[in-house]
Amino acid sequence: MSINAAWNVVNFRAGLVRALIADGHEVIAAVGDDGALAGIEALGARVVTLPMDSAGISPFADLRLLAHYRALFRHEQPDVYLGWTIKPNIYGSIAAAFAGVPAINNISGLGTAFLGAGWLMRVVGVLYRIGLRRSATVFFQNAADREVFVGRGLVRERQTALLPGSGIDGVAFDPAHYGQTTDGVFRFLLVARLIRDKGVFEFIEAARTIRVTHPAVRFQILGFLDVANRTAIDRATLEGWVAEGLIDYLGVADDVRPFLAQADCVVLPSYREGTSRVLLEAAAMARPTIATDVPGCRDVVRDRETGLLCRARDATDLARAMREMLASDDGARVAMGVAARRDVLARFAEHKVITSYRAVIGDALRGQVTSASQ
Repeated sequence: MSINAAWNVVNFRAGLVRALIADGHEVIAAVGDDGALAGIEALGARVVTLPMDSAGISPFADLRLLAHYRALFRHEQPDVYLGWTIKPNIYGSIAAAFAGVPAINNISGLGTAFLGAGWLMRVVGVLYRIGLRRSATVFFQNAADREVFVGRGLVRERQTALLPGSGIDGVAFDPAHYGQTTDGVFRFLLVARLIRDKGVFEFIEAARTIRVTHPAVRFQILGFLDVANRTAIDRATLEGWVAEGLIDYLGVADDVRPFLAQADCVVLPSYREGTSRVLLEAAAMARPTIATDVPGCRDVVRDRETGLLCRARDATDLARAMREMLASDDGARVAMGVAARRDVLARFAEHKVITSYRAVIGDALRGQVTSASQ
């Protein structure tokens, strides 16, 4: 298996890794070294590091990465390749095709390259078409993303299948194990990498608006700063927001559950998601949410039942949803959070993801292709 960052395996794929090892498979994780390699090894997988710059666009660096993948396949001779994120999905799958190894890909979101237009989107599209051409199964986390790929001819529909995101473990994310604040201060929490595409600027502008009439409300941000992404928020900008008193920056946490438990509402004004892991985690922790009405967010949040939806790239409409959440009484927000937990555990349980992977791995080993009807 390969993914651009070790922390992604530890935080989002741990259940799958444990299940595959329990099934008797040896799992080799080919990842970029971001300091979380020990966490993968603790799961029982063997780690191989790759020179992966997830945001880089140098063709020479990408050719070097492809060479590393090809050498890795020659040395390890795997039976199946599992890929996530853009470069492992492209270059890892190309190497798998050269080696005659069935590839199973997971398109967990379209990313910055697909949110814009221009030469980069066209180049990424061509590379995806080459990389996925011989894949046994290409998983998508929402139907809209699958339609984009099929519509652009990047993948054949018969290769594709849908997954309920990365899944959520309701035992691990159980609000009964975590205390909530009792100081009466209302907290909006944004959990995300600090990049423009997560709607960070809209969150800031909405916070600026809300604080005029609700100065005691706290706006918190938890997530990676200095992200290797072309739309990353720089440190000076973040520090300016903190100095202005608009937000509390909570830094980075290996375990987000205590922060979710203490939030009154979790906010994600993202421009597009695969299936938002943050929204799944917030719902499992029985937190009401505000999210944008875009693929990957509206698939999780049921408007006015488990949370509120607002327009993307619209700080004014986000502020409107925040005001509506603030105007709700405690009982209504609690009921919304309870409904959210019940809903995501029914639709997005982690065991469904693991079952799907077990099935397509078996199909790949038998030389079969997953049906698009799944």
